[in-house]
Amino acid sequence: MNNHTITISVTNEPGVLSRIVDLFSGRGFNIESLTVAPTLDSAYSRVTIVTYGDDRAIEQILKQLNRLIPILKVMDLNVAEAIEIEVALIKVHSKDETRAQIMQSVAATNAKIVDVTDKTYTIQIIGDTKQINALIELLKPIGIKEFVRSGKVAMSKSASI
Repeated sequence: MNNHTITISVTNEPGVLSRIVDLFSGRGFNIESLTVAPTLDSAYSRVTIVTYGDDRAIEQILKQLNRLIPILKVMDLNVAEAIEIEVALIKVHSKDETRAQIMQSVAATNAKIVDVTDKTYTIQIIGDTKQINALIELLKPIGIKEFVRSGKVAMSKSASI
């Protein structure tokens, strides 16, 4: 089973996302992450789905996606030929004795502190999955109070798209 990042350009109309998700669930595929946002032209959106499956099964899903009417373009991005980024917000308990450790963890991972209260720091990190996971591991001993993570957004490095 391989990790696949699939990008889909769609027309903005009601029910499109539901049809895409139904196609995956109907074939027994789990969606690891899903992000959707309008493109520069608000009549269209870009959907990025991360899923796992063997190449043959993913090929079948890609063919079925291409048959859906509101879908304009479908791509299975090769990780070596794509830029993949996600965002995480992590709220940690802050005590006098842990503040220096929090600051070191933030600096070591190119994250930044976006909110400070007397009891918590909220940290934002933008990066690949490995970078985000590294920061999580550094912060776990301090005490993560709340955690939210976006799905991946991805783009081909190729100029031919």
